[in-house]
Amino acid sequence: MKLLRLNALSSRTELPKTVVTIGNFDGVHLGHQVMIKQLKAVAEQQQLKSVVMIFEPQPLEYFKGYEAPPRISSLREKVEYLTELGVDYIAVAKFDESFRSLNAEQFADILKDKLNAEHLVLGDDFHFGKHRQGNSEFLRNYGFQVTNLDTVQLDGERVSSTRIRQTLQAGDLVLAAKLLGRPYSITGRVQYGDQIGRTIDFPTINVRLNRHRPCLQGIYGVEVVCETESLKDKARAGDASKTGIAGYDPTGLFGAGHVGTRPAIQQEQPEWRLEVHFPDVSANLYGLLMRVTFLNYLHGEKNYPSLEALKAGIDDDVEKLLEFRRNHPTFPF
Repeated sequence: MKLLRLNALSSRTELPKTVVTIGNFDGVHLGHQVMIKQLKAVAEQQQLKSVVMIFEPQPLEYFKGYEAPPRISSLREKVEYLTELGVDYIAVAKFDESFRSLNAEQFADILKDKLNAEHLVLGDDFHFGKHRQGNSEFLRNYGFQVTNLDTVQLDGERVSSTRIRQTLQAGDLVLAAKLLGRPYSITGRVQYGDQIGRTIDFPTINVRLNRHRPCLQGIYGVEVVCETESLKDKARAGDASKTGIAGYDPTGLFGAGHVGTRPAIQQEQPEWRLEVHFPDVSANLYGLLMRVTFLNYLHGEKNYPSLEALKAGIDDDVEKLLEFRRNHPTFPF
């Protein structure tokens, strides 16, 4: 896979002839996966290279800022999932004032001139260009071959990023995994936080979210895997007497995850965080790239009047999540 910055491509194409699909691909869910399967089939049949064109930021994030729908996947996560699906190129279009002002013909020109597109694989309600003036019929008239795919359904309802956001916000991690085709996870580097957890004997890692706000909020049982080395070995190296609670991955650890605003104490301007407490671990994990997989929703975020109340609440949460781990010796779904 080769990652392309659309803005950096010359107007005279540098690519071989391609088949292109276009969208946010937030979550790279079952519906997206069907789209990619068709994209690759067309590429093979017509001897074309496959391109997935995505927008960064996502258009509603540009227009609405913090009020835009929460992100399922960061750009890094999207690229990872699309790469696993075997596409040839991922073209990232910077969605800014210039891009949003493109009319339908200018947008089509980019597909032809920069991406060398001959064939497009699109959803059944695809619109583009300023004021959404372009559609599949316009693109056919422009000269592209266009394949439109019907909506993918699960249990009689459309599989969509909106449905997955709602499912995650409701705490239904099992259904979210079905819609996504994999358990829901967030990947980010461990960064420095407020160190408040250490003062109440519940040290946490603070994992960078890489999104304006997440789809989740509350307390979760999580499995954490380091993307570069064994987290289990890292914990053992930090203190051999504190090896933590085993995850389901041979290299991972089980922990108590908190997704919420900083750090469950009321404030005016929300600052979202993902924090994980590992029971019985004492190790320096700063800077490591972690994948946090959400296994069990315990309860929504609570505001505590004091650090003492926060400590008592965390203590109770950890006990309940450890009980969950004991009751699920194998992966829970």
